Amino acid sequence: MKQKEYLAINGISYLKKILDEEGWKNIFLVTGKSSYEISGAKSQIEEIFNEKNCNYSRFSDLKPNPQLSSIHKGLMNFKDSNAEAIFAIGGGSPIDVAKAIKLFHKNKTNKSIPLVAIPTTAGSGSEATSFIVYYEGKKKISAGAPDITLPNYSLLDPCLTLSLPKKIAASSGLDALCQATESYWSIHSTSESKEYSKKSIHLLLDNLPEATHTKNLIPKYNVLEAANLAGKAINITKTTACHSIAYPMTSYFNITHGHAVALTLGKMMEYNENLSEKDCLDTRGINHTKKSLKELKDIFNCKEGKQFSQKIKRLMENLELETKLSNLGITVEGIETIVENGFTPERVKNNPRKLTKESLKEILYSVY
Repeated sequence: MKQKEYLAINGISYLKKILDEEGWKNIFLVTGKSSYEISGAKSQIEEIFNEKNCNYSRFSDLKPNPQLSSIHKGLMNFKDSNAEAIFAIGGGSPIDVAKAIKLFHKNKTNKSIPLVAIPTTAGSGSEATSFIVYYEGKKKISAGAPDITLPNYSLLDPCLTLSLPKKIAASSGLDALCQATESYWSIHSTSESKEYSKKSIHLLLDNLPEATHTKNLIPKYNVLEAANLAGKAINITKTTACHSIAYPMTSYFNITHGHAVALTLGKMMEYNENLSEKDCLDTRGINHTKKSLKELKDIFNCKEGKQFSQKIKRLMENLELETKLSNLGITVEGIETIVENGFTPERVKNNPRKLTKESLKEILYSVY
């Protein structure tokens, strides 16, 4: 499916163009609880709806890590709305819930409903992927279907990210950086995905600190673009071990997703660069994999994994995020919980070097 994308300062005005082209009059909104209003999206979107004589209903009964129960509730609300399109406005969670509603509706009725994604954070890249992440209790579930759950439109406006709290801006940006990095070393990388990753990483290294600590729209625009590029990269390759490890950190210890992924990114590079013929998972071979890892270190302007690891640590400190698990309330028993629940085969097997539970334990203790 071909997606139409608009990226611009005050880009939310492109909503008028989309409504004129599509002629929708009944809209179902999936939003965050408070971010919809605080970001400025509510006033602007509803003004456009009024101008275009659109009716709308809103669903916002969801949490930052959405539960299956919220998706079911949203689906029931959607059925009652008689809407012609779904608009997802917010971070990764509202967009994932909207994608899930679209997917479940299609599975039950064989009818496809158009989806417009409008992110108010810069990081998840969910507007550029077909993936859905949700939880049943503490268990993380992945879903999605490329021809169904990739949004039909994505509308990216950095003005909607101006109100983000620093911690969320930092964590979201790190999520994008980790996505781009993991995509580059993924066993499924392609020349296209690597190009997206490279552009994303350069934009993030140059702009993320200023975008986090100031209200300057230019770096915020650049980080929003970087997050979108990282989303495009993982839409081709999927993520790898760092993301798999991060999910139990979030579900069991409430560490924000992007922060959780970044905690092991540097040490995973150190681990990956020491791969051998025996534990190389990329079918293109060890020479190809080592070349990719060298290219990636060059992008970060680093000569070896330890320097890369230190650079990620300094970036996290600059963003005022904790770099040690022990300071985040994770105990030795907690490390066991992460190891037992952090092995999503689909993600771990994408890593260029085979990861064992013993080696994962070593990585976690190195950031303890």
